[in-house]
Amino acid sequence: MTQPVFTGRTVLITGAGRGLGLAYAREIGRLGATVLLHDVGANTDGAGTDPAIAEKAVATLRREQIEAHPFHHSIDTRDGCHGLVGDCLALNGRLDAVIHNAGWVGHERIGEVREASFDRMMAVMAKAPLWIAQAAWPAMRDAGYGRIVLTTSCRALYPQYVQRGLASYAAAKMAAVGIVNVLAGEGAEHGIVVNAVSPVARTRMWGVEGEPEDLKPEAVAPGVAFLASDACTEGGWILRAANGQFHATRAVEAEGVSYPLDLRAVPAGTCAAVAEAWERIAVPAREPRL
Repeated sequence: MTQPVFTGRTVLITGAGRGLGLAYAREIGRLGATVLLHDVGANTDGAGTDPAIAEKAVATLRREQIEAHPFHHSIDTRDGCHGLVGDCLALNGRLDAVIHNAGWVGHERIGEVREASFDRMMAVMAKAPLWIAQAAWPAMRDAGYGRIVLTTSCRALYPQYVQRGLASYAAAKMAAVGIVNVLAGEGAEHGIVVNAVSPVARTRMWGVEGEPEDLKPEAVAPGVAFLASDACTEGGWILRAANGQFHATRAVEAEGVSYPLDLRAVPAGTCAAVAEAWERIAVPAREPRL
């Protein structure tokens, strides 16, 4: 197995002023990367800006002998995302990896969901990683190398973990998975590897301000560093990361399927036939564990 190398690499991390993003920045910076630390300084519901958040985080990393540079561009539009990447590339002419961590948790029950809040959630957690990847793509393609890591959530991926009021959040996090799948396919021929992380950590998004006893952000960081490194050579995975443990998963078609003509599935020609066969049609796919 190739050992991760970050010496000489430049890595952009969004939402990196606090919590998980800062843990990623510290881990990757300690491994030798130049960290481009982005954070608009929003509050826990995604509103507001405070450039001092990114500046303060960078000052902390520099005291730890990590080369870091602050950015606090708005990334809720395509132009903002392209502007961020352009300024990052102007720093030293390269961008080896992008980790899109920016986001928040917004609760609205189904009767309370507003179009504006839904669109804002999608803008930062689904559109932004797409626009950032789009802007970084030419430089990565020309270099024949790139790593892109998006963020999803088990609150969207697994029905048993959903929470009421998170429809907009779950929609954005599932959109990220679709983007990863497509970009992983598009990037493979150019040396661009695209994956997702589904992290769990007790941060301010969880209402935790101090040092947690468990589920610490730094326990997730090694897995994200791997995904952003040259040691990671295969895309299209979702890395579940929590409490210092990691499990990667992705949907894989059953053997013998000739999609879409033959699903090797249960035949049924009427609604009644589907109902009668439902117990054979609906079979949960459990993740394996070694």
